[in-house]
Formats: sequence, C-alpha cells, structure tokens
Amino acid sequence: MGKKKKKNKSHLPFRLNILFFVVFMLFSALILQLGVVQILHGQEAQEEIDRTENVTTKIPVPRGKMYDRYGNLVVDNKPLYSITYTPMKTTDAKDRLKIAQDLANLIEKDTSEVTKRDKQDYWILTAENPYAKLSKDEQKFTEDEEKAGEPSPYEILLDRIKPEDIDYTEDELQIIAIKRELDQAYALSPHIIKNQGVTTAEYARVAEHLTELPGVNVTTDWERQYPYENSYKSYIGAINSIPKNSLEYFLSRGYTRNDRVGTSGLEQMYETVLKGQKEHIQHTTNSDQELVNSKVVQEGERGKDLVLTVDMELQKRLDKIVQKELKAAIDKFPNKNQYMDDAYAVAMDPQTGEILAISGQKWDREDQKFIDTSYLAANGKYEPGSAVKAATLLAGYEEGVVRKGEPIYDSPIKLQGTDEKSSYRNLGEINDIEALKYSSNVYMFHIAMRIGGDPTYEHNEKLDFNPAQFQVMRNYYSQFGLGTETGARLPDNLTPSRDKGDDLLGGKMMDLAIGQYDTYTTLQLAQYISTIANDGYRMKPQFVKEIREPVAKRGKVGSVVESKEPKVMNKITMEDHYLQRVQKGLREVFLSGGTAHSYFKDVDYKVAGKTGTAQRYHYEPVKDKNGDIIRDEDGNVEDYKRVPVENLTLVGYAPYENPEIAFAVVVPDTGVITGGGYQYQTNKEIGRGLLDTYFELKKQRAEGKDVSDQSDESKESQNEDSE
Repeated sequence: MGKKKKKNKSHLPFRLNILFFVVFMLFSALILQLGVVQILHGQEAQEEIDRTENVTTKIPVPRGKMYDRYGNLVVDNKPLYSITYTPMKTTDAKDRLKIAQDLANLIEKDTSEVTKRDKQDYWILTAENPYAKLSKDEQKFTEDEEKAGEPSPYEILLDRIKPEDIDYTEDELQIIAIKRELDQAYALSPHIIKNQGVTTAEYARVAEHLTELPGVNVTTDWERQYPYENSYKSYIGAINSIPKNSLEYFLSRGYTRNDRVGTSGLEQMYETVLKGQKEHIQHTTNSDQELVNSKVVQEGERGKDLVLTVDMELQKRLDKIVQKELKAAIDKFPNKNQYMDDAYAVAMDPQTGEILAISGQKWDREDQKFIDTSYLAANGKYEPGSAVKAATLLAGYEEGVVRKGEPIYDSPIKLQGTDEKSSYRNLGEINDIEALKYSSNVYMFHIAMRIGGDPTYEHNEKLDFNPAQFQVMRNYYSQFGLGTETGARLPDNLTPSRDKGDDLLGGKMMDLAIGQYDTYTTLQLAQYISTIANDGYRMKPQFVKEIREPVAKRGKVGSVVESKEPKVMNKITMEDHYLQRVQKGLREVFLSGGTAHSYFKDVDYKVAGKTGTAQRYHYEPVKDKNGDIIRDEDGNVEDYKRVPVENLTLVGYAPYENPEIAFAVVVPDTGVITGGGYQYQTNKEIGRGLLDTYFELKKQRAEGKDVSDQSDESKESQNEDSE
C-alpha cells in the first residue's frame, strides 16, 4: 500500500510541468504577436484608428452688381433668409425623412412641384413592409414587362401602387416637398431647402432647433433685384440652376451642382466676372464619417461689378415710347394689324460703339400686357426694306456701275419670269441723292442688275445674271455689319430666323438691293448706320464700359479692374467722297420732300437716315365657317393662306455734322393698307420719340437737373443696404 501511494505522487509534478509549459508557450506566442503588431504594424494601426478625411465645401457668394453709365444701380442683390441642408456621406433616406418630418413642423413649403414619383417614393419609404402588401399575382411580371426587360422589384412596386395609396393630406405633402429638396442635396454641399418667402418666425424656429436637425442650417442668401422697372431684364439676362447640357463644363471649372449661373444675356456673357470668389470651408470627418471640425480656409468675395454703357433713363423712356406707339398702331387698325405684336429699337454711340439703350416690346393680346423681348433686338432677324439703300448705293459706286450724280429714269421694270418691279410710284428721272431722298427702288434695281449682269440692260429684256455676283453684294453689306457678326455676341437660345435661303436669281438680287430678301437684326442695322455716321469705321457694339472691384459701401463703386476701350472692327473700302455723297443723301431724307420729313420737320437738331418698308407674307392656317382650323386625319394643318404684311424700319443718326447717337427701329408684321390711306408710321413715331428724349436728357444734365423719374419704391431700394 505504501509503495502504491508513492508511485501516484510521482506523476503529479510532471503533469503540472506540462501544463505550465503549455501556458508558457501560449503567453510567449501572445507576447511575440503583440511585439510583431507593435513593431511592424503599429504605425499603420494607429493611423487607421486616427484616420480622418478633409473635404472642402465651396459656399457661393452674391454676384457682382451692375451700374449704368452714370453710376445708377441697375442690378442689385436682395438679401434673403435661407434654410439649407448639408448632408453627411452616410446620410440615408430614412435620415432625410426624419429631418423632413421635423422641418415640416417649423416651416411651410410650396407643394406645387411635388410629383407622382415623389409621392410613390414616400409611400414605399413610410409603408410597413410595402412588398408584403402586394398579392402574389401583383408580384408577377406582366407580359409587357417581360418583353420590355426584367424590371427591378422597386419598379414593380412603383407600378402597383394604387392612386388611393398616395392621396395625401396637405401636411403630408409638406413633408414630401421638403424631402424632395433634401434628396437633391449632395454630400457636404449646402443645398437650399427654402429661400423664397422665409419669414422671420420660420427662421427663428429653425435656428432654435438646429441641434435636433443634423445638417440643417439657417443663413442668408440673395436674389437679383432691379431698382428700375423690370422692362430691361431681357438683355440683362437670367440666373438659373446650371443647365444639364452645361453641367460638365461648369463642374470642371470649380462649380458645384447646386450653383446658380447666368443663363442668358449679360449675366451669361460675364459669368466669370460676376460669380465672385466662393468661401471655402474645410470639413474634417473621422473614420465613421462623422463631422469633427469645420473651418474657413478661404474668405469669400462678392463678384466684380459691371459699369454698363446703357443710359437707364434713356432706356426706361425708350421702352415706354415703344410700348405707346406699338399699342397705338394696334388700336388704330385692329383688323389690319392683327399679326403685329412687337417692335424693337437700338441706340448707340457711333464714335465708340457703346449701346445707349436697347428695347424690345411684345404685346400679349391674351393677357393684355407687354413682355420685354429686348434680347431679340440683338438676335431676331427681319427684312429691313429700303433702310439698306445707302449700302447698295455705296456698293454701286465701289463697283463702278454708277457714278455720283448719275440720272436714272424711275419707271417699272419687267423681267422675264417675274412680276413687274417698281418703286411705290413712278419718280421719273432722278439722281443718286434723290434716289435716297425719295426712296427709289428702281435706282437700286439698276445697280443690282449692273453688278449682277449686263450693264447695258434695257427694259423688258432678259437679264444675263451672274449668281456669283450675289455674294459680291453681300460682301459689301457685311462691311457695315449687315448679315455678319456684329461683335456684340449677346447670347440667348431663343433666336428666331426668317432667312429665305439662297434662291440666287436676278429678281432676288434686285430684292436684296432694296432690303426685301436677306434678314438682319435691329442691332446689325444700328451698327450699319453707325458705320456711315462714323465716316466708314465699323465699331464693335459694347454693353460694358468697365469692370470694377466690389465695395461694401452703398452708392460707391470700386477701383477699375478693366476698361473696355472702343474697338474698330473694320473700315469700309468705299472712298470717303462716296461716303460723303451718301451722307448728304441721308440728310435729304429728313428735309422737305424726303420720306421722313413730315415727322421731323419741326425738330431743333439735324438728323440723317433712311426709312424702310419690306413686304412679306404671314401664313395663316385656313379655317372653316365655324372659325376652326381645318386639319387632316393626322391632325396636321391642311392648308395655309398668304396674308401680306410689312416690316416698317427706320435708321438714322444725329446731329448730322457731329453724330452722337445712331439708332435703328424695326416694327415687324404691320398690316397692308389698301384702297388709299397710310399705315400708322410706328417706326417714325418711335424714332422721333427716341431722338427727342436723347436731346432732352442731354440738355437737362447740362443744366444740372435731376433726370430721374424713378418711383419712390425704386429710390428707397437704392438706399437700403443689400450687402
């Protein structure tokens, strides 16, 4: 028994030793592993723990302002309360829904833009297990769906939602409208939830609950303000979200998807100047994408200011003149002028090319109001009629087909295959000066025929026409800016065109010579007459005089960054004595017997220029006896009838000896008056009103008088601080 106990005792220390050895090896392995981690991967592990990410957000600043040539504020920035949302990278749809629900208790949001898809998405997000609500039959693909390709379960669910499921109350629509805005926001980029009509109470309520609204902030935003009346906004341009077709262009230049940019007019032309320097805020997030810090790394600066060439008092009064005379013509001949609804006028300094005023007005017959279409003065094309005859005569001199003082007998011309072509009356034997004064078509026909064919042409014989000479005439016109780029490049995507193509026949070249074939803009016509007034120098039209640094003090402009100097685009090739001869003829137009004399006979300034009337057709759908348009079985208009109409134009400059102002007026689609009587001369009435206003303002300013006729509200807006 004793020996047995001794034997059992001897095994215990051995087993303990094995256990201790195993424990020792395990601890040794653990220590070794910790050493490897600490020595070889310690820095990497620490960086992973401490990892952060820096993302820079660019905050837009107010755009640069615009002033007229006399320092009057034309375009300003009006401050607005703004509620914005800046989502984190980890924010999901349910997070945005919670924020939308909370915000709906604090603000009111316009629900007019809520779509059916917005409602459907909201239903799916808020419905408990929405897929379970579908029956087994509803979960199956339809035959049409299978043909179109296998849709996703989400698409199936959207298609199966019933109208009654998304018949929401106004309170629910408020939530949907807010969530719609939240869903459009990009990570770490502020997105405007509401900035129009944010009340002081709403601003305060949201500010009070910011800690409960992650990503939501209250700040100030801006919108364009126009201290004068809005009639000039068309060529000033518009501010909108970045167009989809330009998104990549702007993103590559540092813009964000939520930015607003100039999309037309001067706002678009000078986008890079007006946009300013954004404020850069650096956001620091940890490895869980939680925001840990934000700091301003670059201060923002408002966009640079533009000093325009425009005289806003002249602009305002010209708009009123165009409206008054257009409406007078429509009211005087309501049946004849049923297609007449717009008129255009441009005034510029012929010595510098600076645009003094540019007006376009369209009468909306349905709403009984005027719409500003001034951009069409630079982009809309119309047949100018006899206004171009000065260029035709100069082309004739230069080509050597007519000489100064040469008489031509004005009587109807009959070309083979064409209608009889004549002046408005038989003028008999007239010279070049009289051809301008009395507006002879026949004199210009002979110039065109001599340039394009046989200079020994006699009446009733076929013209031996060379189509290549058609371009010769156009090349002469282009020297004045007719039918070519003016250099102004005022952008807009709504430019209409009334070009007839290239029907290069002898009779058409005769039409070209009297302004009844090619079409030109009102701005091109202004540049054309300005070139004649400026002794043959074609100046680039300019809308901006200076670019200036922004300043915070109201009523002050900053230092000059860039000054826009006058630019000569070309000098016409015609000799000076020919140009002087034409200038004399244009002066005669406004003297006794001239086509513009009766409207300018009592003025105390000397004016030169040319009237114009262009015949064209308006094509009206044929109607039945009930007044309904006759259509074929496919719904297309079955037939049209041609209704003759006319474009009335006037170009000119004053004073005659030392021109300060050149102008062009275009009034499209006036009715043709038959059986005696005359159409209301809208073109001449507008031209007279424009020149009278220009010289009246000049006199008042010379006498130190206040020429402003702004409303009290407009004056007050210029005294408020909108920084």
